[in-house]
Amino acid sequence: MSVCSHIGDLASQLSPPRSNQQVHKEECTLCFDNQDSPEGILVCLHCYNGGCLAPSRAHAALHYSRTAHPLALNIKRHRKAPAKRRDSSTDEPPMKKLAIVVLNEEELWEYEMNLRCFLCDDAGGVTVTSEDPRIKATVDGVLKSMASAQQSEVKAWEEELEMCEHTLMLQQEDAGKESTYSPSRIPILDEAHEPTDDLPLRIYTSVSPHCSQCDLTSNLWLCLTCGTVNCGRQQFGGVGGNGHALSHYAATGHGVGVKLGTITPEGGGDIYCYTCDDSRIDPELPRHLKHFGMDVVDMQKTDKSMTELQIEHNLKFDFSMTGDDGKELQPVSGPGLTGLKNLGNSCYMNSVLQSIFALPAFQQRYPASRAQEHYEICTAPLPADCLECQMYKISDGLLSGRYAHPAQSHPQPSTSTETPFQAEDNKPVFQEGIRPAMFKALVGKGHEEFSTMRQQDSEEFLQHLIKCLRQEAKRQGFDESREATEIFKFGMEQRLQCSECKGVSYRTDQVDSVSLPVPANEREDIVIGEGDGGSAAPKQKQYEPVDFKKCLDMVVEPEALEYSCPSCQKKVIATKQQRFKTFPRTLVVHMKKFQLVNWMPTKLDIPVTVQDELTMDEYLSAGRQEGEVELNESKESSLPEFNAPAMSQLEAMGFPQIRCQKALLATGNSDPEAAMNWLFEHMEDSDIDAPLQAINPTTSGSAGPEPSAEQVSMLADMGFTHAQAKKALRETDGNAERAVEWLFSHPDDNGEEAAAPIASASTTQSVGGSAVLPAHYRLKAFISHKGPSVHSGHYVATVREDDGSWVLFNDEKVVKAEGEGNDVMKSLAYLYIYERV
Repeated sequence: MSVCSHIGDLASQLSPPRSNQQVHKEECTLCFDNQDSPEGILVCLHCYNGGCLAPSRAHAALHYSRTAHPLALNIKRHRKAPAKRRDSSTDEPPMKKLAIVVLNEEELWEYEMNLRCFLCDDAGGVTVTSEDPRIKATVDGVLKSMASAQQSEVKAWEEELEMCEHTLMLQQEDAGKESTYSPSRIPILDEAHEPTDDLPLRIYTSVSPHCSQCDLTSNLWLCLTCGTVNCGRQQFGGVGGNGHALSHYAATGHGVGVKLGTITPEGGGDIYCYTCDDSRIDPELPRHLKHFGMDVVDMQKTDKSMTELQIEHNLKFDFSMTGDDGKELQPVSGPGLTGLKNLGNSCYMNSVLQSIFALPAFQQRYPASRAQEHYEICTAPLPADCLECQMYKISDGLLSGRYAHPAQSHPQPSTSTETPFQAEDNKPVFQEGIRPAMFKALVGKGHEEFSTMRQQDSEEFLQHLIKCLRQEAKRQGFDESREATEIFKFGMEQRLQCSECKGVSYRTDQVDSVSLPVPANEREDIVIGEGDGGSAAPKQKQYEPVDFKKCLDMVVEPEALEYSCPSCQKKVIATKQQRFKTFPRTLVVHMKKFQLVNWMPTKLDIPVTVQDELTMDEYLSAGRQEGEVELNESKESSLPEFNAPAMSQLEAMGFPQIRCQKALLATGNSDPEAAMNWLFEHMEDSDIDAPLQAINPTTSGSAGPEPSAEQVSMLADMGFTHAQAKKALRETDGNAERAVEWLFSHPDDNGEEAAAPIASASTTQSVGGSAVLPAHYRLKAFISHKGPSVHSGHYVATVREDDGSWVLFNDEKVVKAEGEGNDVMKSLAYLYIYERV
């Protein structure tokens, strides 16, 4: 160590990190080198950026060259010998509730820390000493702060519930009213399952209340307005329910209920507000229960809460790591074969990242050789704030093979794709996996769903990531036509023909994936769940296999719909049909395996017979035919009259006319300030400069009221697009329940209004893709999902290697996928990714 002559001047520039500041002390922000790496991690004491010291990358030195921040703290750790560590398998109790179990760091690790000054050595290789109290305070602040990755882990296991106006302003009915159930009149079954009226409600351990509308004695909810007991909806883990609590809310408007069996002596319990359609907190639960003669002091928790059911459900889901012969699947490692660690509920993101970085377009767009070139000109404050930097980091982590090392060991380069990791007992050892916490925090920032740690839909995440990458390309000033996301673009053409005047209209939409309906035909000849000795478990439905081509055919089948024809000036029956205007270089196919069960969208495991080779020629549109008469939309279609003063003010600010018009339409056509704010929020929209669609006042879809943002968001949470949600609400006069029924009865409706204007030639030329034939594709990857809903369960990705073999990416577990098991997973996949060949 040497004495640093710069310490005195530099110490005055330092201060401990604030509680809300991100401290990147676990890993480098430009690669996945971390505290376990041989050189450790270097944490900048000025801005708390993490940088590596590996000679081939030296991201810490690169950070210094950009920022001139000279002082940094070097942190290295070494795992202690197993004998010194607490054995979690014997000492730690099984998880019984939602909680973080924090292990003592001193029991697990030994740390080495020292101070580095880049002014003394521009490579950061010289260790310096200092007794300055300001430096000591900064170092202590860094060490005591929660790392950014740890913050994400904590969020992964916390469910943030809030109060709402309906729980705070709850008005309870008198117990004496005829419509109210008093404790003595709530249906209760004794041990012989016979109704009784002389037993107190609170004795749940020996007697059970049952639903007032059916015989269910579990999953019961007490209405906190009138005291009625009804069954809830089906829940995770096979918990039954007929949804009578929801029916009670629909009939009475009583929205707040508590789940019986979850009430604790401390006054806790599962509270659900049907008005908000979400779990809530009732701070006055003891008082509200007292109204019905129930004392929480006498209550005992006898049932699992919704959160506990969700955790248990997710923990149970795991794809089998054994092959057809019962042997463990063989782990593989090397370039392109690195696992991604699950951050709590991030398997939906991991499966998407593994799939897209298996595509040559993404490998060529984000090569490690160009990462440093970008970082030297990057304008973001830190690499953790730049999506371009994080995409290079993910690419390097997945493709280099540098991090494909066995779990609980020091990183060792791995280049073999054939030799599995082997423990001393000759059992396979899976990878540690890299942690994409930094990427997840950035790409989900500001998004209502992806900023949380809840399970999400992998297809929705892929679309969100594509949108983020295109916005980033605009921000960086890149040529969009050379971006990796261009491989997904193609055009879907919609043809509409009036049945009376025979007029036609065409429109072409740019899309990045195609959603295929999957018909559900239940098999009656198979009964699953027959137990030994005549006992029968709940029957698991089985479905007839569906051919993939049949699903494609259903997309292009003509559909009859009611339509207000602008030429006939009356309502008619029109025929709508969509076909491919162009074909993409990479075709993403989303399988729609949902149906409404007790008001909940449920995923059905319908097997699909999928071909590895696919020819799409027959689905190409022929375009407008000779002799077809164009629908005369000019009779009734016109643009609205825009507020002239507001238009003048917006145009004076330098906004193009088309953007001013769109902003005024979106904000009420009166307030220029609101319109200006809308413009700033939508500057990056891909269609911000697209021609404004004419409005047809006779169009059937425009007759309904404009739905509220809350209603649209509620339906979007169920997996529908915002366009679909808005149209469904308009068609049902804003009734959310009827809107859900409408959506499931119109699975092919993408939410666009039928009277959309005819697409111009320039529109069809800008949608991407190619109409050149033949359009032949080969299956490159598929994402499988196990679970009853896209918002629970587990996602994995299976990718075809260059030699034709298949590899399964189950978070950090990367194994060869072979045999019948792989074929079954392929048939039940949720997303298919085809490459054009």
